[in-house]
Amino acid sequence: MPVAFFRHSLFSYLCKSQRKIKMKEISLNSLILLSLFIISGCTKVAPPEPFGACPTPQQVAWQRMEMNMFCHFGPNTFSGAEWGDGSEPEDLFNPTSLNCHQWADIAHRVGMGGIIITAKHHDGFCLWPSAVSDHTVAQSNWQGGKGDVLRELSDACSDEGIAMGVYISPWDRNAPTYGTPQYNETFCRTLEEVLTQYGTKWKDGKPRIFEQWFDGANGEGPNGKRQNYDWPLFNATVTRLQPNAVIFSDVGPGCRWVGNESGEAGETCYSTLNIGGFSPGAGSPCTDTLNRGNRGGTHWVPAETDVSIRPGWFWHENEHPKSLNDLMRIYYNSVGRNSLLLLNVPPDRRGLIASEDSIRLMEFRATLDSIFSTDLAQKARIEANKTRGGKRCKAFSPSNLLNDDYDSYWAVEDGESTAVILLEFNEPVTFNRIMLQEYIPLGQRITKFHIEYMDTRGHLHDLLANGTTIGYKRILLVPTVTAKDVRIYIEGAMAPPVLNRVGLFMDNIFDSEQ
Repeated sequence: MPVAFFRHSLFSYLCKSQRKIKMKEISLNSLILLSLFIISGCTKVAPPEPFGACPTPQQVAWQRMEMNMFCHFGPNTFSGAEWGDGSEPEDLFNPTSLNCHQWADIAHRVGMGGIIITAKHHDGFCLWPSAVSDHTVAQSNWQGGKGDVLRELSDACSDEGIAMGVYISPWDRNAPTYGTPQYNETFCRTLEEVLTQYGTKWKDGKPRIFEQWFDGANGEGPNGKRQNYDWPLFNATVTRLQPNAVIFSDVGPGCRWVGNESGEAGETCYSTLNIGGFSPGAGSPCTDTLNRGNRGGTHWVPAETDVSIRPGWFWHENEHPKSLNDLMRIYYNSVGRNSLLLLNVPPDRRGLIASEDSIRLMEFRATLDSIFSTDLAQKARIEANKTRGGKRCKAFSPSNLLNDDYDSYWAVEDGESTAVILLEFNEPVTFNRIMLQEYIPLGQRITKFHIEYMDTRGHLHDLLANGTTIGYKRILLVPTVTAKDVRIYIEGAMAPPVLNRVGLFMDNIFDSEQ
């Protein structure tokens, strides 16, 4: 008997057949209990217990943003450098037409939930009038020394309804105390200024920062010394002032660097990481570990993929944005691999996002909409060979995989680590993208899966796609196929599998060969 036929027959038996129960073998009490179970719709079946390290509500909200904008802006924009040395004159910073509302409007229209700005890069220049530094916008001639980029961005993000985050580099090539114990206290006062005065206005009128971005770079200061960073103090300061902020560094605690700047998360990408004994920068795990995470890691520290739309991080006159195909590849290799995409779009010397960058971003958004606005899986009848509480249990039904309610999901019984999901179609569907999502509030569980399909002639194709991790979102790029049914085999999991979405899509635009 062919393997494909055996699998199909086995699945049909598991999903469709029911044992015939002889009424004479069932006691009256059993009939009563069975009737109550059917009427109740399994309301008494407990949901799965969380497994391992799990995300906080803030981390779940952060992951669901999927894409954010990075804005590298400062003296380097005007000098042409990538890393300033801290000796640049303050008057070098002089945007002629700063308009943060333009940044926020573009971010919002592209579908980015927030903007993170380089409030202080390695050169030490502060984009706000800081009281703990003499190297700020207040010492420049821009707006007569009265300018404040962070205030303008806070107002713009509040008006557009998007979140604001800040990059504040611990490395400071200008601060005279850098390399001494005193600097750690100075840096914390810098954090206090930003985290209490700036951010998107919340319901209570207070500013909220959604992400604090810490670069682990640690070079020499103006005194020729390196700083021993007090990371516990820095993190505690952020948590005290902005308890809802997700803290980025090589080891979190909120999210981690993906290990490269090319826009590529690992095909295996766990949101968990073993952070014991590690620290940001030179003390971080190896880049391969950052790229892949750790299976069953001790802490929930999901990957963030930071990459620039241009070759450099700051705006340079002779550089141009990546192609649409490049941006689509980055999207599939970041968001499509269980990572958040932080796309850098550097403002130019006017203080505006260049038109060629804006146009490319709008093309990117339009392409995503054209692909993902039509979910072909919505046409399917969906079944699973295992469901928590049984087939009649709507609370954990496989039908939950086809709705837009994030907090509804399909689950299996405790002790199970494998399952099969079947999507059947009245009319064949043609697709080349498969989307799977785990319900991450309960942890990341799945470690191995593969997908099969039956074509229009009734031939079963054993391996359309396979993979290891899923996490928040996995988008699989497969050859274009036309299928009568699609079968998702979960082959391994660290705990009972829990999924909240399955989708099928058609991409006629991205060329993976380019």
